[in-house]
Amino acid sequence: MLNIALPKGRLGDQVYELLASVGYDCKSIYDENRKLVFENEANGVRYLLVKPSDVAIYVEHHAADVGIVGKDILMESNPDVYELLDLGLGKCRMCVAAKEDYVEDRDRPVRVATKFTNIAKEHYAALSRDIDIIKLNGSIELAPILGLSDVIVDIVESGNTIRENHLKILEEFLPISARFIVNKGSFEFKNEAIRTMAGRLSAAVQEREKREEA
Repeated sequence: MLNIALPKGRLGDQVYELLASVGYDCKSIYDENRKLVFENEANGVRYLLVKPSDVAIYVEHHAADVGIVGKDILMESNPDVYELLDLGLGKCRMCVAAKEDYVEDRDRPVRVATKFTNIAKEHYAALSRDIDIIKLNGSIELAPILGLSDVIVDIVESGNTIRENHLKILEEFLPISARFIVNKGSFEFKNEAIRTMAGRLSAAVQEREKREEA
């Protein structure tokens, strides 16, 4: 039985549909209840519904064998897991944004508001730019509007929220999508089952990309 850490929400729904399409369905997951664990013994899978930001924690600490998590979370938390596959779902990008009239002052550190503090630090370190980090957990776009920060580092999907709050994207520096990750111990002891699942997922992703390109 493979234990799969599945993120709750829209991404989790997309991932489950992908997994179900390649032979790992678990129909009880659609039952109207508040259960967090669902299994299909015939297909050899047990789904664990977890908060998206916790998926990598469950996998790293062997509460789950495999999981699906955004590249942003992997970059921010740097868990000790194997990243086997880019599923191409939940695509967005990590961006730097600021007010429309923002002009950078090179004589002082940039004030950066973000919940992705490690990603922001790594990005600006690569630019040899000093920054002051302001850690926020939500409504990041408010920070430059109210003068709390010069810029924000955040995930952008459509860009509507940025535009509606009269901000502009200064830079796109990290493409984000859902990744298939594996616990290192599980990869050794459940290797055949994990490789089979990864192979089926990879084939399905390639087929989807071909259809999208056609």
